[in-house]
Amino acid sequence: MGNIPLILKALAFAAHKHRDQRRKNVEASPYINHPIELAKVLSNEGGIISSDLLCAALLHDTVEDTQTTQEELLENFGPEITHIVLEVTDDTTKPKAERKRLQIEHASTISYHARLVKLADKICNLRDMTHSPPKNWSLERRREYFDWAQQVIHQMQGTHPQLEALFEATYRQRP
Repeated sequence: MGNIPLILKALAFAAHKHRDQRRKNVEASPYINHPIELAKVLSNEGGIISSDLLCAALLHDTVEDTQTTQEELLENFGPEITHIVLEVTDDTTKPKAERKRLQIEHASTISYHARLVKLADKICNLRDMTHSPPKNWSLERRREYFDWAQQVIHQMQGTHPQLEALFEATYRQRP
C-alpha cells in the first residue's frame, strides 16, 4: 500500500490540525473521523492504493477548515499532494452559495486525482446526512444537500465507475 510512513504523517498532521474541531452531527464526533472515512472509502471501496491520493484525502479539509497554509503542505507533503488538496479546497472568502455554484462549475475541470477525493468526500457526506445528520438541519436542507452533491458528481462522470456507482447507491438513500 504505497508509502505508509507518508500516509501516517498525513494522518498525524490532519489530526493535529483538526484537533479542536467536531462534526456538526448530534454526536459531535471528532472531525478527523471524516478525512479518515474518505481514505477508507478510496482504499477499501474504490481499490485505490496511491499514497498521494490517500494523503490528499486525509488532508483535504486542512487548508479550508484550519489555519493550514499552502506552504505548510508543500513543505511537509510536496507539490503533488498539495495540488490535489488545493483543487478540492473552496475559497472561503466567497459566500457559501457562490462556493457551491463553483464546485458544480469546476468539478469537470479538476484533475483525475482531485475528482477521486471529491467523489469520496461526497459519498462520506451523504452517508453522514443519512445516518448522523447535522443536528439543526431540516429534512428539506438535507435533501437540498443531496441534490447539490449529485449535481457536482454528475459533472465528473466517467472518473471511477465503482465510486460513482457507490455515490448513486448512497444518493438513493436520500431522506
